[in-house]
Amino acid sequence: MYQILKAEKLADKIYLMVVEAPRVARACEPGEFVIVKIDEEGERIPLTICDFDREKGTITIVFQTVGASTQKMSSLKKGDFFRDFVGPLGNPSEFVHEDPEDLKKKKYLFVAGGVGAAPVYPQVKWLKEHGIDADVIVGSKTKDMLILKEEMEKAAGQLYIATDDGSFGYKGMVTGLIEELVEKQGKKYDVCVAIGPMIMMKFVCLLTKKLGIPTIVSLNPIMVDGTGMCGACRVTVGDKVKFACVDGPEFDGHLVNFDEAMMRQQIYKTQEGRAMLRLKEGDTHHGGCGQCGGNE
Repeated sequence: MYQILKAEKLADKIYLMVVEAPRVARACEPGEFVIVKIDEEGERIPLTICDFDREKGTITIVFQTVGASTQKMSSLKKGDFFRDFVGPLGNPSEFVHEDPEDLKKKKYLFVAGGVGAAPVYPQVKWLKEHGIDADVIVGSKTKDMLILKEEMEKAAGQLYIATDDGSFGYKGMVTGLIEELVEKQGKKYDVCVAIGPMIMMKFVCLLTKKLGIPTIVSLNPIMVDGTGMCGACRVTVGDKVKFACVDGPEFDGHLVNFDEAMMRQQIYKTQEGRAMLRLKEGDTHHGGCGQCGGNE
């Protein structure tokens, strides 16, 4: 059992939890993920690691409620327990294995969309701890949906905010802000790391390819089982078939077939909807709505 030491709502449908998991904290690196399970019957949920404290033996996770399981998870409080908390899984970010002196010669740009700020943060923090300043763009729909702003300000060399409605920072999409920095302000970047919704990563990669900036993306959004057995996260990268959970979750964004990946992401939407209906209606759920497939 893994105790929740802190439970906080960051924004609408977005939650942060600090979990006591010493073995995971001792071994994890930026870019890796964990699989959590609420109880014996619960769904396995893969979540990228937002932060870790090796001395305290804690892992921080951030998640958004998108289905029945994450909705149940959002009701957990400080002092509650996860049945399972497995990790670290996946592969760490590539720069973890590079010489910090070589990294100092590169200029990194991180682009985080929505909850993507959570997996971006430990990477930017790791670089800061090794004497490397990286520029960071965080995008959200509105000011109220921004998360980890204060933490990112401390870790980033320069933080830029973009909101769709202009309620904070740059008004528009993160791609527009990238163009502003590179084409109008003359910023030079050697590497871009983009993490967020699949559609955001796709358009960031289309832009950075045009700008000649190598780009890394995280395909955590399409993971389901997290072990490679279910095949849900199978994706084509270049001319090779990869599995996001065991070969990634980070890949060369210019080689990822995003259209294929987004089609695969839709496969489980019907099942998620059915599970949410059962959660909301409980014992009153009889399947007569014609939308949920009955009691299947």
